[in-house]
Amino acid sequence: MKMTEGGPLPGVAAADHTTAAGGTTPRAEKGTRLGLPQAVALVVGNIVGTGIFLLPASLAAFGTVSILAFGIVTLGSLALAVVFGRLGRRIPASGGPYAYARDSFGEFPGFLNAWSFWITAWAGNAGIAVAWVGYVVYFAEAAFGLDWSGTGAQVVIGLIGLWIPALINLAGVTKMGAFQLITTVLKFAPLIFVAIVGLFFIQADNFGPFNATDGSWIGAVSVAAALVLFAYSGVESASIAAEKVKDPARNIGRASVYGTLACAALYMLGTVAVFGTVPHEKLVNSTAPFADAINAMFGGSAWGMVMAAFAIISGIGALNGWTLLVAEMPMAAARDGLFPKMFTRMRGGNVPWVGIVVGTVLTSITFVMAFAAENAFNTILLLATFTTVVPYLFSAAAQLFWLVTGERQVSRKGLGWNLTLAVAALLFTFWMIFGAGGDAVFQGTLMLLAGIPVYIWVKASRGEYGPKEITRTTGELR
Repeated sequence: MKMTEGGPLPGVAAADHTTAAGGTTPRAEKGTRLGLPQAVALVVGNIVGTGIFLLPASLAAFGTVSILAFGIVTLGSLALAVVFGRLGRRIPASGGPYAYARDSFGEFPGFLNAWSFWITAWAGNAGIAVAWVGYVVYFAEAAFGLDWSGTGAQVVIGLIGLWIPALINLAGVTKMGAFQLITTVLKFAPLIFVAIVGLFFIQADNFGPFNATDGSWIGAVSVAAALVLFAYSGVESASIAAEKVKDPARNIGRASVYGTLACAALYMLGTVAVFGTVPHEKLVNSTAPFADAINAMFGGSAWGMVMAAFAIISGIGALNGWTLLVAEMPMAAARDGLFPKMFTRMRGGNVPWVGIVVGTVLTSITFVMAFAAENAFNTILLLATFTTVVPYLFSAAAQLFWLVTGERQVSRKGLGWNLTLAVAALLFTFWMIFGAGGDAVFQGTLMLLAGIPVYIWVKASRGEYGPKEITRTTGELR
């Protein structure tokens, strides 16, 4: 195996507009690219949505074993962040997991990754919206005495929350990046406050049992971990939007790792603080656990109202970032002829408007349908966890493939470390699929297989009807 120091292979991703898979992506126009701070904000903003503001209540149902799950998933997510950094350095082109799978394993696996992540993006946005609406309803009642708890009111609020980020994205990458940076800063401030100050108000009796389920603690930690992974989904954000990141070969990895580390510290401390300040019985049924935590610290409801306001800002910021990704993934696949061509249509030279509109429409439909499901938030989270893990698994496998075949040239010193991270990330993704549960895996697999007719349609529209064969009589291709 030939070893050289790190860096892309000769002729592979030599410029940020050339993919290793053979496709090309137009260079983003000057002044419309995200620097490292904005790229980190994209990662953090997409990881930290409203999900974390509601997640402690979902995790409380499993007991304090979920804190252990948080620790394990944090380590797995950091391994994935490093892997995405390595992959992004080799193929700094939009599409992220799609580009890696296509380059390593071919067109069809590449398509399945693009399809799976696309489902994750718009279905996950519906989950964010469900949690976001809960905080809007809480704030409206606490601040103005308005009762918006009815289903009709919540549906209207959620749809407004979904289409505001869509309009911001349609206005251009620069405006989207600025909005993402502002909302990221605003969302971090209150979470850090609760995560740090809350540690001084912890009472041991509030934590509840270690395993609050009827099953084994191993099963509980697996399911809790699957829920936690959704809170970390977004670690791949910089790689998905590589075309829009300045110096992607360098900044994708930095943004992925820095963003994940910041979120890991915030998540772990915040979860412990909420568990320790809100009684377990109350936390299990809470619709705004961080608001309840800050009220428990200082009394009254005013502080909770402030926290709810920041949660609303956080949700809009997360939806803003994920709306970009819901358009970037199909755009990258469409440029290579693996998604319908309409997803390549641009507005203003750099805004994939068809992907934004179609993705937001699908999110809106999923959001409305969620109100007919019992425990809609957890149902969407577990489904999105499965569809998230599929691209993660293929990305880890791609890194492992390049390392063991010699296609990914690294120094001898770094080979062992990179192999360890790739294997750890791969095993972690298998565990997350198990943790998502049978229902989520079944539903997710059906949605994944539903993409096959789309693949056939796209291939047929390109005039490709299967492998060419050489006839025995004439020796000609047919």
